[in-house]
Amino acid sequence: MKKVLIVDDSAVVRNFHGSILKSAGFSVETAIDGADALEKSFRNNYDVILTDLNMPNMDGLTFVRKYREENKDTPIIIISTQEEALHKIKGYEVGANLYIVKPVKPKTLIMHIKMICGDSEVN
Repeated sequence: MKKVLIVDDSAVVRNFHGSILKSAGFSVETAIDGADALEKSFRNNYDVILTDLNMPNMDGLTFVRKYREENKDTPIIIISTQEEALHKIKGYEVGANLYIVKPVKPKTLIMHIKMICGDSEVN
């Protein structure tokens, strides 16, 4: 079972994305911001990480940069309301593998995660 970390300061978003992924057979853990996610990433291994950009304490860009500094190559998908090209470019520059603009449709989210994890059973 693939293990996903969802990083978002909104409990509604964490629960929404979590329920989508759990129903698709993924194991899900959550973090409330980048600092929480970084701490959890030192204790656990994940197959993919979903992160928002705008969060208190440590934003998504800082989290991705610090995570990559630890030589971790886990795929990271940024899911944000920020749709401007500048934000996407910054996301890719710090090491994100994919950038998706919210809101994301459940089937699209599952498809992207399966593709980025190398899952051959993409529906």
